[in-house]
Amino acid sequence: MANAPQHAGREAQEKFGWFYSHRFLLLRRLSQLFILMLFLSGPIWGLWILKGNYSSSLFLDTIPITDPLVMLQSLVTGYWPEFTVLLGAIIVLVFYSVVASRVFCSWVCPFNPVADLAAWLRRKLNIRTHITISRKLRYFILIAVLAGSAVSGVLVWEWLNPVATLGRGIISSAGQAANFDSVWRLLVFGFGAGLWVLLTIFLLDLLVLKHGWCGHLCPIGALYSALGSKSVIHVAADKRDACNKCMDCVNICPEAHVLTKPVFGKQDSPLVLSSECTRCGRCIDVCSQKVFSIQTKFYQPGDQK
Repeated sequence: MANAPQHAGREAQEKFGWFYSHRFLLLRRLSQLFILMLFLSGPIWGLWILKGNYSSSLFLDTIPITDPLVMLQSLVTGYWPEFTVLLGAIIVLVFYSVVASRVFCSWVCPFNPVADLAAWLRRKLNIRTHITISRKLRYFILIAVLAGSAVSGVLVWEWLNPVATLGRGIISSAGQAANFDSVWRLLVFGFGAGLWVLLTIFLLDLLVLKHGWCGHLCPIGALYSALGSKSVIHVAADKRDACNKCMDCVNICPEAHVLTKPVFGKQDSPLVLSSECTRCGRCIDVCSQKVFSIQTKFYQPGDQK
């Protein structure tokens, strides 16, 4: 019998303990905080590990890291990016395409905690809305961004990109937060548009559409999904015969549709093969029957006993 959405994970927590049923969530928060601190180490302590922002940065003044969407926009405008920008985008594309397509969305993106908080509140408050839009809309937005850049000759998405806006606000303002008063001013004024964009997306996810931004609108996630069909790391429902159909995994997953075929036996392989899976690991956390695990694409049923 299906559990109520607000109780997703309760049985696993009672059975295995709080830490076990939140371990992937905690690891993701540590990952997101660690990456943010790599950016902030320069403004705060003068130790520049990652210089730049989430759109374009330089690791240890040596290795470039570039958002592939920035590079694609630059190319369609007719402007050939600098070698370091191009190399940075290739590094990112290879990593996410080969390792795991949407790991950025769940393990790196600074907006992910906001989206997770909105989803958690929706479950706890049992907020239900009847608005539905196709998840394919994000792919049309991606195409529109590239087309708009080609026509206008400017990087359209960089005027709107909430990830870059929030990241720039945090990083550029970090060095000013020396005391409580300046921290307060930072929160109110320093983030500028980023704070209001964050609040808007939070309210969208909470009150209007479940996983509205990340699951339906974000062109960055759409790009990584499109590029990651051959990635190596996957979630696997390798013990799906033990599934009791409590639906906790479906209630907790930000892309719940990716679980249907592997969990309920509509495909031979137990691997979650959809490139839209974010590899967040929450299905592993909340499953009281230990149905899920992290595997590679080479995994075959029977490899684990």
